[in-house]
Amino acid sequence: MTRARLGVAVMALLLALYLVVVALYAVRLVGDPLPVVQAMGWALIVLPLIGGWALIAEIRFGFAAERLAGLLEAEGGLPDDTLPATASGRLDRERADELFLRFRAEVEADEKPWQNWFRLALAYDAARDRRRARWATREAIRRERDSRR
Repeated sequence: MTRARLGVAVMALLLALYLVVVALYAVRLVGDPLPVVQAMGWALIVLPLIGGWALIAEIRFGFAAERLAGLLEAEGGLPDDTLPATASGRLDRERADELFLRFRAEVEADEKPWQNWFRLALAYDAARDRRRARWATREAIRRERDSRR
């Protein structure tokens, strides 16, 4: 198990434990005779449900993205990791932007292959645009799932 997976497992376990404690406390509040406390308990029951859903959704996203990376690597389609980095390990922003423009052009030329979207997601990530990287990764996951059908 890699350090990243171990970290995710520990954080997921801690969050799950927290959600269970909150849910148990919410059940105790619902059992209170005061209507205001009961209302707070019912409201508090919703939070663990939302938290559990978010936890599962993020773990599924991570596994799907990791699976796509493995598939793309097996095809030999991963971009070369030859971007120059600073002493701190950050990629050179200008070179990352060039890489992004190249992969964006690939997607604009042919939007169907999930591989193009996943490479675009990697380019967004290299350019430090995490929001768009996640969006492009979700699009790649959706397109790959559709291509299997």
